[in-house]
Amino acid sequence: MISTTNMLHCVSLSGRKTILFAGVFAAGAFMSPLLGQSPAPPANTNTGQIAQAAPAVAPGSSAITAFPKREHSYYQLFWGVDQLSVRAVESGELIKFSYRVLDAAKAKTLNDKTNEPALYDPAIRAKLVVPSLEKVGQLRQSSTPEAGRVYWMAFSNPGKVVKRGDRVNVVIGQFQINGLLVE
Repeated sequence: MISTTNMLHCVSLSGRKTILFAGVFAAGAFMSPLLGQSPAPPANTNTGQIAQAAPAVAPGSSAITAFPKREHSYYQLFWGVDQLSVRAVESGELIKFSYRVLDAAKAKTLNDKTNEPALYDPAIRAKLVVPSLEKVGQLRQSSTPEAGRVYWMAFSNPGKVVKRGDRVNVVIGQFQINGLLVE
């Protein structure tokens, strides 16, 4: 049988533990936002204003997906396209390849219906194709390209074999681009 003094002693011990736990929890909750903040930018000594640091990467882009300048210039000069990107869409069931046309005559190969596009993931040896739906047709834009417009095509990704972070190659007729990062 437990005496009342032992019972009170147990209650007071558990009460201390609860208070100690609550104190540690409150301190952690208060300190975590403070620890996650970046340091304040330095003040400009001449004007007294805070100096704005330039972002390391342009908004909406990623340093990982950026091409070397020479490769970027190659696609602009020879194929008349830029802003090449590959994204997993529809929960990864489709992989969307998009590009902006700079020169419609040079980019004609990419929109030509006779050229069958393919997306390759060399790491897993997978080949994805543009599906052709009964009522819609192929999931790609094949109209005559116009400068300044963005075009796309969607590759079927059964079993979600190609995932975000994979490096893929896109081939459309004579056009080929290697090492695009799936976003």
